[in-house]
Amino acid sequence: MARLIGDHDVLLVTLDTLRYDIAARLAAEGRIPNLARRLPDGRWERRHAPASFTYAAHQAIFAGFLPTPAEPGPHPRLFAARFPGSETTAQGTYVFDAPDLPGGLAAAGYHTVCVGGVGFFNERSPLGAVLPGLFQESYWEPEFGVTSKRSFEAQIDRVEEVVAGLPADRRLFLFVNVSALHQPNWFHLPGATAETGDSPATHAAALEYVDQHVDRLFAAASSRCPCFTIVCSDHGTAYGEDGHTGHRIGHETVWTVPYAHFILPGSTAPAEPAPTGAAACPS
Repeated sequence: MARLIGDHDVLLVTLDTLRYDIAARLAAEGRIPNLARRLPDGRWERRHAPASFTYAAHQAIFAGFLPTPAEPGPHPRLFAARFPGSETTAQGTYVFDAPDLPGGLAAAGYHTVCVGGVGFFNERSPLGAVLPGLFQESYWEPEFGVTSKRSFEAQIDRVEEVVAGLPADRRLFLFVNVSALHQPNWFHLPGATAETGDSPATHAAALEYVDQHVDRLFAAASSRCPCFTIVCSDHGTAYGEDGHTGHRIGHETVWTVPYAHFILPGSTAPAEPAPTGAAACPS
């Protein structure tokens, strides 16, 4: 990772509340072809979330604690704030002298942009302003939120505007919190109603909706420069398993999440499965 910072743009996408089991099944069944063709070997990596709900998980992610591989470690990290005694900061880790990744990348010359989704990014309260406040530029509007049937499309519209207005020689750290998976999501499944409510089937339909549009996001993010991309969930959610509904609980459906990273070399070129070296951006 340390070799790529400064040469590549960086895209971090959190598919808020996406469960690993549903994401893995849809990839195996060919139901999310646009995401699956970017995943190494067409599969999500099984990882453990850094926390059980959005606010805490993103605080950890923005400090460099991405979801952890589910097998025993230690696991070197891509990004890390500099602090004594870290056992997961390795030679290739990008180490920043700031309390958070947006601040660290801003100090390295990146323009940092947040396109929020769920309520913790809505800037309508002091709490809802904390996470967006880490970025130089942040956006949220009701059409980006959990009750919007076209939330992801609206978010991408804003991303395209932001990218188009950025100087070609300015590196970009773009963060998008995708709200479409979060409850309520019943309206993404044809025939479902508010009365029948949310379920694993409507959660899966929401992921299919995201997949239909994700190539627009990838094209915008890589339109100026090779783009190192992370796509993951911040946590999962329960739909009645063992009597549990929702998240902020210690349950397997919440702690186990999908993860992938890859390089987008350009809007029309195939993605590389992992970072292998630096490539200069056009200026």
